[in-house]
Amino acid sequence: MFLADKASDDGSGIWCSKGTIQRHTELGETTVKRAVRAFLKEGILVETGARTCKNGFTVVYRIDLAMVEALEPTAEPEIETGSTVAPVQSGPGKGATVAGVPGPPRPPNHPKTIHKPPTRRHEAAADEEAEKILAAYPPDRVRGKAACLAQIEEAMKEGIAPQDLLQAVQAYATDSAGFTRSKVCFSDNWFQSRRWQGYIEDIRAKREESQAASADHHARLACWIRGHSPMCKHITGTQVTALLASKLVSEVQIQAAGLRS
Repeated sequence: MFLADKASDDGSGIWCSKGTIQRHTELGETTVKRAVRAFLKEGILVETGARTCKNGFTVVYRIDLAMVEALEPTAEPEIETGSTVAPVQSGPGKGATVAGVPGPPRPPNHPKTIHKPPTRRHEAAADEEAEKILAAYPPDRVRGKAACLAQIEEAMKEGIAPQDLLQAVQAYATDSAGFTRSKVCFSDNWFQSRRWQGYIEDIRAKREESQAASADHHARLACWIRGHSPMCKHITGTQVTALLASKLVSEVQIQAAGLRS
């Protein structure tokens, strides 16, 4: 509603910084960022350019009125008419009630409706991870930051580990380092087309290969220990701990092989 109030009649020409939105709506920084990204993803807001300001530049938005009109309208409560009006009742957290019709809900920034700190911390952590992942992309080819962050968060919701996604972006940045800039994909297209999937598959394949090699090595060490092989003298304390944790050998077998007194 604040953005609509700042817009012209046709929904164009909105250039409010997120700080301005925070001050006027009394909402938190994370909430404002998440709301703007959601509006952009749903097509309610459209980026039309940028405008310089004292702190650098601010994005210019346009409200797509067709998308707003397509939203399902909220049903209005039916209010019975009559000469008798029930007394107005109010109380903490209840709001005013007239003729049995509940009053307006608490505002978003009311102490009783603000999200609990753990939720805010979780959302802030997700935003920070998304920002970190996008920061690894070739900086001169970053475009449509809000759309990129939305795609990154969507991938993480699908179960993609943030660290894997970060490694995928870093791998692409390394692979494209020698390309001419025209050959490097814009970030919004890269995330939208899910080009990170191929890198994720490579990362998982290498991880599985490494785990298989490690399991095979531990199996060989366990054979040395069970057979009291002279090669046991080359087994380190860290490897002994790992073997015990994997239950490939027992403490008794470790001592019998002379690895612990």
